[in-house]
Amino acid sequence: MLTDKSIAGFLAELKSDSPAPGGGSAAALVGAIGAALGIMVGNLTISSAKYESVHEESRKLALDLEVCLAVLGKYIDEDTEAFNKVMKAYKMAKSTEEEKNVRSETIQEALKVASNLPFQVARVCLEVLELSGKILSIGNANAASDAAVAGRMAQAAMWSAIYNVRINLGSIKDIDFVVDMTGKIERVIARSEALMAQLVKIADEKI
Repeated sequence: MLTDKSIAGFLAELKSDSPAPGGGSAAALVGAIGAALGIMVGNLTISSAKYESVHEESRKLALDLEVCLAVLGKYIDEDTEAFNKVMKAYKMAKSTEEEKNVRSETIQEALKVASNLPFQVARVCLEVLELSGKILSIGNANAASDAAVAGRMAQAAMWSAIYNVRINLGSIKDIDFVVDMTGKIERVIARSEALMAQLVKIADEKI
């Protein structure tokens, strides 16, 4: 599993000439790092008597971020697995018309899975962005930069995942699926822009 590798090991595999792991797994990893930073800020807030009035809220935010961290950690490997299934489908036999049809259908289904997965990454990263803004607002001021970085990384990871969705959509023939997914992406982007504007405003006041 990719998540069992050292940082150096993961980077070595990422930079190799193998197409997977690629941008999707990297996006999930960056989102997970953002979530972990947000949890750190929550823990630094909870451990300080100065912020006793927000201990309960900070604990809740940290727990929500823990959930995001766990999901994104799982997606690091799942994205690579989804991409490998696409590659496997493209290598299927295509000597007869029947084989061509089966291959085409398998490719299309694999591409849908490979689109859905990074979209889920994007959605979770959007949640990390929102939670990071909240912990930045109430959390330990000494860790304000960490909370801001958490939000920035979450949005970068979100966009990275969206690029992976979009490149797959270009090969999907199911127009309804493409239209539906495109609409979902647009809503995620719009929400992220509002959340990022809010995070930047708070960061500028605190840092």
